[in-house]
Amino acid sequence: MAVFTSVSDDDACTLLQRYDLGELITLRGITAGIENTNYFLDTTRGHYVLTLFEVLNAGQLPFYIELMHHLASHGVPVPQPQTLKDGTRLTSLNGKPAAIVTRLSGGYEPEPGPAHCMLAGRTLAQVHLAARDFTIRQPNLRGLSWWQSTAPALYPFLDEGQATLLTRSLAEQTELAAQGHTAALPFGPSHCDLFRDNVLFDGTFESPHMGGFIDFYFAGWDFWLFDVAVSVNDWCIQRSSGAFIHKRLDAWLQAYHDVRPFTDDERAIWPAMLRAAALRFWISRLYDFHLPRPAQTLKPHDPRHFERILRLRSTQPAPVLPH
Repeated sequence: MAVFTSVSDDDACTLLQRYDLGELITLRGITAGIENTNYFLDTTRGHYVLTLFEVLNAGQLPFYIELMHHLASHGVPVPQPQTLKDGTRLTSLNGKPAAIVTRLSGGYEPEPGPAHCMLAGRTLAQVHLAARDFTIRQPNLRGLSWWQSTAPALYPFLDEGQATLLTRSLAEQTELAAQGHTAALPFGPSHCDLFRDNVLFDGTFESPHMGGFIDFYFAGWDFWLFDVAVSVNDWCIQRSSGAFIHKRLDAWLQAYHDVRPFTDDERAIWPAMLRAAALRFWISRLYDFHLPRPAQTLKPHDPRHFERILRLRSTQPAPVLPH
């Protein structure tokens, strides 16, 4: 969500003529994130987010836009893509594919407590179940094949210990897939990037209310357990070490399990899935840190964070999934 492509007030006014969303009041760039250009867009009829897609192409985008529309239509708290006057939900601006979605209320909680984790876990299970009848199929574009194709470009930046960790971790995930150990896992549309800054809460810290899930632009068809692993590797840890905070973790996993129970196959592969989730973000952060794209406000994340988490998930016993 860094600003890669500038949008002026005049640009926004011209774009709004394609919608029935009122007149422009304010337009403000969003500096967080690293993938797309995002602006807060306030009009005389409401509060929205304007996204210009910097990596995803027009052929890939209907999956993300229609998935959000599907979930919102099923009562899941996610941004609702706005429909243009011509009946579509995708357009273009300044040479980039673009969309406008509703801006959800609330803010993100940088240090969530068990109550926040419970709400997040429950809502992710609702996302998975609501998306079961979603018909557009698109793989997780940052899945195993992307890890395998991206890793060779990263080795020149790694020391010997890091290179060994990357090679060993990739080999484990490749072997699990090749031997069919993941074949029986529940599978479907997944968020794949549910970090704590992609969830909004209303209410107070002691009594939070779910505002909604945002930023579905890394979503794809993947194992639901991978989605869970990505989430708890961020929500339920001490930031400095990556170690789990078990009160948060227990609340998160139990709330998810109460809505969409875990299977025995998922319990068996859970430790490896936690490592897969850490590996995915170590690779992407290494790539963004060492091989960045230009942006006006780009702030790449420190890849050492997920290196620490991957090492922990490789050496310490994994927590047990609820029964």
